[in-house]
Amino acid sequence: MMSTKAFTLVSAVERELLMGDRERVNIDCVECCGRNLYVGTSDCFIHHFLLEENALPAGTATFTATKQLHRHLGFKKAVNELRAASALNRLLVLCDNSITLINMLSLEPVPSGARIKGAMAFALNENPVSGDPFCVEVCIISVKRRTIQVFMVYEDRVQIVREVSTPEQPLAVAVDGHFLCLALTTQYIILNYSTGVAQDLFPYCSEEKRPIVKRIGRQEFLLAGPGGLGMFATVAGISQRAPVHWSENVVGAAVCFPYVIALDEEFITVHSMLDQQQKQTLPFKEGHILQDFEGRVIVATSKGVYILVPLPLEKQIQDLLASRRVEEALILAKGARRNIPKEKFQVMYRRILQQAGFIQFAQLQFLEAKELFRSGQLDVRELISLYPFLLPTSSSFTRSHPPLHEYADLNQLTQGDQEKMAKCKRFLMSYLNEVRSTEVANGYKEDIDTALLKLYAEADHDSLLDLLVTENFCLLTDSAAWLEKHKKYFALGLLYHYNNQDAAAVQLWVNIVNGDIQDSTRSDLYEYIVDFLTYSLDRELVWKYADWVLQKSEEIGVQVFTKRPLTEQEKDSFNPEDVITCLKKYPKALVKYLEHLVVDRNLQKEEYHTRLALLYLDEVLRQGPGASGKGAEVTETQAKLRHLLQKSDLYRVHFLLDRIQGAGLPMESAILHGKLEEHEKALRILVHELRDFSAAEDYCLWRSEGRDPPYRQRLFHTLLAIYLGPGPSAHELTVAAVDLLNHRAAEFDAAQVLQLLPGSWSVQLLCPFLMGAMRDSVHTRRTTQVALGLAKSENLIYKYDKMKLKGRSVLLSDKKLCQMCQNPFCEPVFVRYPNGGLVHTHCAAGRHTNPSSPSPGART
Repeated sequence: MMSTKAFTLVSAVERELLMGDRERVNIDCVECCGRNLYVGTSDCFIHHFLLEENALPAGTATFTATKQLHRHLGFKKAVNELRAASALNRLLVLCDNSITLINMLSLEPVPSGARIKGAMAFALNENPVSGDPFCVEVCIISVKRRTIQVFMVYEDRVQIVREVSTPEQPLAVAVDGHFLCLALTTQYIILNYSTGVAQDLFPYCSEEKRPIVKRIGRQEFLLAGPGGLGMFATVAGISQRAPVHWSENVVGAAVCFPYVIALDEEFITVHSMLDQQQKQTLPFKEGHILQDFEGRVIVATSKGVYILVPLPLEKQIQDLLASRRVEEALILAKGARRNIPKEKFQVMYRRILQQAGFIQFAQLQFLEAKELFRSGQLDVRELISLYPFLLPTSSSFTRSHPPLHEYADLNQLTQGDQEKMAKCKRFLMSYLNEVRSTEVANGYKEDIDTALLKLYAEADHDSLLDLLVTENFCLLTDSAAWLEKHKKYFALGLLYHYNNQDAAAVQLWVNIVNGDIQDSTRSDLYEYIVDFLTYSLDRELVWKYADWVLQKSEEIGVQVFTKRPLTEQEKDSFNPEDVITCLKKYPKALVKYLEHLVVDRNLQKEEYHTRLALLYLDEVLRQGPGASGKGAEVTETQAKLRHLLQKSDLYRVHFLLDRIQGAGLPMESAILHGKLEEHEKALRILVHELRDFSAAEDYCLWRSEGRDPPYRQRLFHTLLAIYLGPGPSAHELTVAAVDLLNHRAAEFDAAQVLQLLPGSWSVQLLCPFLMGAMRDSVHTRRTTQVALGLAKSENLIYKYDKMKLKGRSVLLSDKKLCQMCQNPFCEPVFVRYPNGGLVHTHCAAGRHTNPSSPSPGART
């Protein structure tokens, strides 16, 4: 058990003031109403005092009692109980089994002499059911055995309203509304005196201990239970709070929220109703009275009266926090909600949560600290300010006053322990990253993001780059100096870029690649720079570093021009002529760029196509003799050259043909001759020079692509004629001719071919060709017959329609109007349309000469 100072014990009425030198006089009961204190003594006197409270700076108070008067009641018995009814200005006094009504100020009995006789004990109903403000409800334990009586007490009269029998003799009573909480001889019960329904609570032995029944709130009671337990019970007979464990010898109990106070022979103990823990113990011998009066707790011995002064809850909470008892402080703070105005409580509670968060943080309990910071809506700069140099120099933040913690900075908190410091920094990184996109960051996002950047840079954290390439509010001046200090030059470039200082960013990255400064963040930084310039909208910046990227690598550097978004290229921000001029010093880059213009962008400009072809040709010639025979390996450049020559129609054919002459490039020559429609020359090169019969066939297909069938037929006939013509290797060409006919039968006119073929060739040799030719001839004849038959059928249908139209009669009168001019017919001459419409012959003729005229039908 850890102690909490919740109350201080101060004297209210000294012995001398109360009874002078009368040793045998004892205090038997006490009542307090506002500033009025009443004391009943064993010699049948009532003493009236006026209490004056004097507040002390520490939050406690002292009391001064001024005696007003005292009065003897006229009996020889002690005064057993006092209860004030302030609404009636009456004091109810139990003495000698009678309850007498006396004036609260004069202590004189009421003139009517009204009293309640035969009472052993009584209790006031603080939750009355009558609703009459000028009476009080009193419940008494009657001297009659096992009887409870309910009275209505007015200023000068009393009236019994109910008498209830109990299972056993009642010893103590408390009342709330219609419900009585009774301590019987062997048990506690709840009794509804209106319905008579009783609810057993729990047993106890009245011979072993004094029963305690105390109303502590609406429909709730505190009872002295077995085993030294203070039990809570509602009028429904259930307990909504855990019991408190107090002494076996408790003689009195009171509640001053959130505490339960118990009195035994030697001590006053204080327990929390919130966590049931004992919080304070005060030595107090010979005490026998403990009662609470509207929040004021009074204890008394037989000779003196004392007051338990509660410390302000805020001070109690602060004391708990100072002792690092976070959980207890939070429980007490939550419990204080009912006693503090809502707005004041919210402000206080948020601050307590924040203080608790810093206590947990100092103990490296980061999960708990984070939750407390969030719940307390902590200004995160309070946390950042613990870390030296993390807040920007321009920040106007000042710490809360009074302070939320006792630490100057992280060094003091961790006492220089580097491992603890590293853990604290990792926590702050995590916490700032979580809160930077929430409402917590509103108003000071610059401070948060700048601090986060500094932490990432110092820890060499991967998230540094993620922070800089997404939306952030890092302050340039502070962040740049910090990144430079920690040699995070690539990240510094990203920061410059985010702040629209691309020139500074690129220059910094270039210095890294050149080795002027060291930063190994990206091994592919050169490629990153190229990519950055590719998508940069700053034309001057790209031109400034174009030579640098091309010098490093022509193939990669040229991407700043070739991979730019087409929308940018189409704006002519980079004129191809300017780019080509720039690339003249970089032949590989120039080739790549021209390929981009010709192939990717498909620009239809003769200069680009011719220049690209020349560059290909120069490279092929530089590489030496290439593929010049059948089956020879073709280099990549040579393949690109052939593809360009075949697909493009824009280059200067004669110019290239002159360059190729004598260069040992027969295939390229054949392609160029084909572009000039010099098919026989092209085919002779392919057949006689290259001996590439497959290429010759491909040539015929290539040049006839998209042309009519007769054009393709002429090409194949030309190739066949070359195969059949005189020349060396006649046998080889004969075989090629046979293969061509047998595999491409559909491409030939069989009648012409038969006239060209030598008479020595056998039918068996040409069997595939002849079968194909016959099949094609039969197919052509049959499809022609089908088409003719369909045409005849369609003609017959039209004739039938015409006959039907002619067979119908037409009624014509002078009332019939022309559908075009709306005039009547003057003679029996007309034109009839298929829809039945009749028009004048001159109107019909006019419609054919003027197509915009209205038409009554589609056909005549």
